[in-house]
Amino acid sequence: MKIAWTTDIHLEFLDDKKLDKYLQFLKDQVFDVLLVTGDIGTAGTVCNYLEKLARSLQVPVYFCLGNHDYYGGKIDAVRETVKHIASEIDFLNWLPEVGAARLADQVAILGHGGWADGRLGDYKNSTVRISDFIYIQDLAMLDDGQKLEKMQELADEAAEYFRIYVPRALDMADHVIVLTHVPPFQEAAWYEGKQSGPYWLPFFASEATGNVLQEIMESRPEKQMTVLCGHTHGEGVTDILPNLKVMTGNAQYRKPDINRVFDLEEFAV
Repeated sequence: MKIAWTTDIHLEFLDDKKLDKYLQFLKDQVFDVLLVTGDIGTAGTVCNYLEKLARSLQVPVYFCLGNHDYYGGKIDAVRETVKHIASEIDFLNWLPEVGAARLADQVAILGHGGWADGRLGDYKNSTVRISDFIYIQDLAMLDDGQKLEKMQELADEAAEYFRIYVPRALDMADHVIVLTHVPPFQEAAWYEGKQSGPYWLPFFASEATGNVLQEIMESRPEKQMTVLCGHTHGEGVTDILPNLKVMTGNAQYRKPDINRVFDLEEFAV
């Protein structure tokens, strides 16, 4: 089995001709499953792009959402429309809704987009103002203190999801692949070959999710976990524990690609 992974493809930046070219590029590759770790489009376009991916490729597509997928809309409304389209279209698997699933005999998969939680780095003194605060309606209406509270609420929601479903996945398989959009450790928040500095880290990593994943894997040393994430548009591989690896995917606007094609044997314990 060949497993392709892509992240931060931002298809909203492509015109129809370039979108068709990218879909053909994917079809020309050899893989049996596609994993997508968020930032597929925007609130008004993400479902259309998901449908095009599924209908074009005709292979299972496992995905989570990224922050850009909510731009121009409200979080709950986007999630409802994505849930609906995933239930209607063959091959589409929205991982928070799927829960823990067996990908192969001893390989399971689960995922949640997660959220940067402002707990890492120096949020208080950061002058960074991310576009989430403008284009996601749930955040745009809040003051600065409320924005941080909302970020942490969203991050804690994802962490609790992983607290519930990771043990279930580990019970069914020796190796678990976790999809999330936001890097769950500061060491995995790569940008231009370096780990992100203190003023970007609050928006580039989720301490809440990282704490949960590390705690669980420390208690299950006989199992293995590979986390696939994106968000920072920087590439890097980080070994958090002997049995916990995080791979962060590179991305460029207007140049969607495939980050990696894995052989199933790479996940053998």
